[in-house]
Amino acid sequence: MKIKKFEDIIAWQKAQDLVVDIYLEFKILKDYGFKDQVCRASVSISNNIAEGFDRSSLADFSRFLYMALGSCSEVKSMLYLAERLKYIDVKKRNLLIDKVTEVSMIITGLIKSINPN
Repeated sequence: MKIKKFEDIIAWQKAQDLVVDIYLEFKILKDYGFKDQVCRASVSISNNIAEGFDRSSLADFSRFLYMALGSCSEVKSMLYLAERLKYIDVKKRNLLIDKVTEVSMIITGLIKSINPN
């Protein structure tokens, strides 16, 4: 079955779920710079998947998927920092990192499926 719209991509769906989790977790945080950065990075994951899907070539799609992976790494890094700054506890950090890792793995699988080499 060929994917016809980005909304059908599992990585996009899971990335959207992650955004909601990140926004809810940090919604009352008073460190607005940190909150803005982690929220923007999380939104960037699903947006890059969507934008890349609607580009004209698989090479463009792949490039945007790699950008989405980079945003996953940024979110992970910020979650480690959030725990060190006592914005979240270790349990919450690990739960969110597990979700980001799942999204990263799905994106990596998608990259491999469109770049078989």
